[in-house]
Amino acid sequence: MSPRKKRLLWVVAAAGVLGIISIFVVQALRQNMVFFYTPTEVHQGKVGSQEYFRIGGMVTAGSLQRQTDGVTVAFAIDDGATRIPVQYKGILPDLFKEGQGAVAQGYWNGQVFTAKEVLAKHDENYMPPEAQMAIDQQHQAAKTLKLEQ
Repeated sequence: MSPRKKRLLWVVAAAGVLGIISIFVVQALRQNMVFFYTPTEVHQGKVGSQEYFRIGGMVTAGSLQRQTDGVTVAFAIDDGATRIPVQYKGILPDLFKEGQGAVAQGYWNGQVFTAKEVLAKHDENYMPPEAQMAIDQQHQAAKTLKLEQ
């Protein structure tokens, strides 16, 4: 085999290995991606059943219910337009309370969001940018609707 053919063979082999590695990296990233949705988007059906995602908004005042086992909690998250009930089994963050921003990560079964993780805002001014933008859009849409009526 000539040196030129050997180099070409090495280049083709290296490109093949790089292609296989790229496929594995893309698959790993795709499996670890978690999308963020607002309660309105979830209610409108933009999320498939049993799809793992994040939902964010404000913890609805008066919705927090703790079970007698001490770790099971039910509450609702809303974005100003839609309220989604959430079930969570675990220890809530210290800053979690009604009327504050929260992000829950888990599954939606069409009726209740089952959270595997709950995150609370860390100070009075913090809200995840996606959640704040979604809430602002909902408030703007509500104002526009009221003005049209």
